[in-house]
Amino acid sequence: MTTKIKQALIGGVIGTAIMTLVMFIAPMMGMPKMNPPQMLSMMMGFPIMVGWMMHFMIGIIFAMAYAFLFINLVKKVSNNILKGAIFGMAVFIFAQIMMAIMGAMMGGMPPMEGSKMLMMAGSIMGHVIFGIAVAIFVKEPVTE
Repeated sequence: MTTKIKQALIGGVIGTAIMTLVMFIAPMMGMPKMNPPQMLSMMMGFPIMVGWMMHFMIGIIFAMAYAFLFINLVKKVSNNILKGAIFGMAVFIFAQIMMAIMGAMMGGMPPMEGSKMLMMAGSIMGHVIFGIAVAIFVKEPVTE
């Protein structure tokens, strides 16, 4: 296993864990309740444990995409935090597109509770935090 793969695995797990923690704490700050594992399991009719496994698996896949694809697209950006924030926004946009496609294929999305604007703001915040965490763990190779 290469160092880049290890970094992406660790970054994906930790980034997903931090993002999930933020989403569970967000309602205490007035944001709507967001539970991606529950939404995934409800959409596909699987137990919640499968939703949790899928949630972390998706985080690892996104971290791999950062390590092997995205990091090459943002080489001119020198700040890792900014790279991560840009990546987080890209992941947010991609996730919204995929959720719309999955919702259409599976016969609709689970009902949302609370303000859609606040939910979108919370989701953007969570994905940007995820992206920053991944960028902190996945380092570019040093060239000499």
